[in-house]
Amino acid sequence: MSTTRHLNAPDGMIPAPLNDAMQALSRVAAELSQTIAAGPLGGSLGAEVGSNTDGDSQKALDVLADDAFAADLKGTGIRWYASEERDTVDELDADGDLALAIDPLDGSSNIDANVSIGTIFSIRPAGEEAEATFLRPGHEQLAAGYYIYGPQTALMVTFGAGVQMFILDPRDHRFKLVDPAIRISPTSKEFAINASNYRHWRKPIRAYIDDCLAGDQGPREKNFNMRWVASLVAETHRIMSRGGVFLYPSDARPGYEKGRLRMVYECAPIAMLVEQAGGRATEGSERLLDQIPDSLHARTPLVFGSTDKVDRVTAYHDLPDDEVSALFGNRGLFRA
Repeated sequence: MSTTRHLNAPDGMIPAPLNDAMQALSRVAAELSQTIAAGPLGGSLGAEVGSNTDGDSQKALDVLADDAFAADLKGTGIRWYASEERDTVDELDADGDLALAIDPLDGSSNIDANVSIGTIFSIRPAGEEAEATFLRPGHEQLAAGYYIYGPQTALMVTFGAGVQMFILDPRDHRFKLVDPAIRISPTSKEFAINASNYRHWRKPIRAYIDDCLAGDQGPREKNFNMRWVASLVAETHRIMSRGGVFLYPSDARPGYEKGRLRMVYECAPIAMLVEQAGGRATEGSERLLDQIPDSLHARTPLVFGSTDKVDRVTAYHDLPDDEVSALFGNRGLFRA
């Protein structure tokens, strides 16, 4: 393991037991940033090379990133390594006290389109049993964050005392602190959802979106903008930067009954970040960090962002079905 510091943080910001792992994660992220920036000059990074445990296609860069993180994290105190790209949990350091869950390359379907992609990670205490360590509520996480590879390569991270933002300096390949206290704005008028699935959503989600689309002539009495990047890291970074709400609900399609995003690798770490930045994250109505996954690759609906907007989504879910039906009967997706 290299001794070079790739994450320059003020003394005391990174808890000592997590420092080696954070340095390793940042070192690999800095290298990935260069590989991604080279695009086709570095080979066919977006080529399909197989599928993961849930049948999702794997890109060449998915596998490259996964192997790089696993290799560099050895010797950093990480006992259990759980990756979205692996079927089971691997043991890295037999005497380690930590466990790490990672989505090595979120949004990899966007590689060839030159859209921002990223790495999502979560660190928690290691239990004696590999898989059982991760089948615990998200509020037990010690740290969570993501690297986003975009116009700038950035790190958003929390160690349970607020959210810090670092930017990768391309001159010396080190992540440097630019904001020690990220807060989610409560004033944004943006929502993010894949509206092409409208016909599959449950009525509370449709009613909420109808109200947003009704604009200043509807019950919200304001105009909203809709965003959808199809990259969780990119969606999260926008909300962390300027507020709003993100929705990936469950729906009626086969395989989407419990949502599509993975609790362990994506939703729990994003939820921790959002809460530490003053926002809220739920599975539609209940706090996400209190949910317990029933399997390593369990999926869940996810709603997160500015507190008032997430609370409003919860309120729609809390309404009796006949009240939602009455509301829904007076609205349509493209009707003001």
